[in-house]
Amino acid sequence: MRSIRAAAVGAVTMSLALAATACGGGSSTGGGSNDSPKTLTYWASNQGASVEIDKKVLQPELDKFQKQTGIKVKLEVVPWSDLLNRILTATTSGQGPDVLNIGNTWSASLQATGALLPWDAKNFDKIGGKDRFVDSALGSTGAEGKDPAAVPLYSMAYALYYNKKIFADAGIAKPPVTWDELIADGKKISAKGKSVLGAEGGNVSENIHHTFVFAKQHGADFFTADGKPNFTDDKVVAAVKQYVDLMAKDKVIPTGDAEYAQNQSVSDFAKGNLAMLLWQSASSNLKSQGMSDSDYGIAPVPVQSGAPGTGAQVNSMVAGINLAVFKNTKNLDGATKFVKFMTSDDEQKILNTAYTSIPPVKAAQEDPAFNTPANSVLKNTLATSAAALPQVAAESQFETTVGTAVKNLFAAAAAGKAVTTDSVKAELEKAQQQMPAA
Repeated sequence: MRSIRAAAVGAVTMSLALAATACGGGSSTGGGSNDSPKTLTYWASNQGASVEIDKKVLQPELDKFQKQTGIKVKLEVVPWSDLLNRILTATTSGQGPDVLNIGNTWSASLQATGALLPWDAKNFDKIGGKDRFVDSALGSTGAEGKDPAAVPLYSMAYALYYNKKIFADAGIAKPPVTWDELIADGKKISAKGKSVLGAEGGNVSENIHHTFVFAKQHGADFFTADGKPNFTDDKVVAAVKQYVDLMAKDKVIPTGDAEYAQNQSVSDFAKGNLAMLLWQSASSNLKSQGMSDSDYGIAPVPVQSGAPGTGAQVNSMVAGINLAVFKNTKNLDGATKFVKFMTSDDEQKILNTAYTSIPPVKAAQEDPAFNTPANSVLKNTLATSAAALPQVAAESQFETTVGTAVKNLFAAAAAGKAVTTDSVKAELEKAQQQMPAA
């Protein structure tokens, strides 16, 4: 999921509970129609540095689709801070768009509402077949054993972005491979008066993405095999503590980052005030803020020891955006054509180039345009060392509750309070208590 998303807070848990109870609200009563064949409403997620930049990227492509099909697409780019709540409201009211972007981590949660069109073999055949998409992207489209609730649109992975000049000035020859190396490098960077590593401590989704990776590196999962929350497992507690300790104990994350939730760490990095940044497909964002590609390097996210890979060597969640169709659309054929258009080889190259993301469509991903050094790191991470977040119905609540727990811990660290194993476990216990009964 795109990490420019701010926390989707407040009514998320209640909205999702209502949606599940209502089985999709108005969407559950029918399978769509073609009563309005000449128009589509499309909610796009905010992928670029601003909503206006997204409109400039998308509108020419929507005009192209209209010229090809005669179907006018009404575009709304929805900020991440609003998107999940608006989708959940639409699932209960039945008053949603025809087509929408969803964070891939939400796929199973939104699938459970019954509001989205299932992508069975017949529907996939209409857009060229399921085998056009890479396996890692398909792994974040819904619960295992069920037809996907969405189709992959953009793929992303986390990487370590590092400022070459700051590294050179501190006498650091190469990016860190392990967290111990990052902490050691941080001391050299701090001695030169620069901040070390950026974070978005107030962004619940960013918190989840990173603590999920730390948990994998500790051999832990936030859910048991049968989908029950397991937030207070000792290894989970140790993983969350290690992440927060980057601020609380190791002093590599600035205390001010505890309040960041709107990409401020990306801006700090782009301005040259920060040595390192953990981010998803950040190149287009950095370029829009005036940072040259030659000013920074890109490396895999550190691991505990050794090199990135599977199991305890996981160093990213499978990030990305999926394209979904509301089941009660009044232009079912048009919506399907739109998904086919947006996931066509040509459009995948155009859109993923604009957002410096990776096409989840195999043929597009193999295009030479996606063989840059930056893309090589991201593609290799997705192929060899990334894992999908839990595809369970309660995933959205998990993001909100655990992400908020980590936010609280960062706030405590910023205030100079001790972050102990007991305090971490207490926050995670509160988070687990807020989860719905299985």
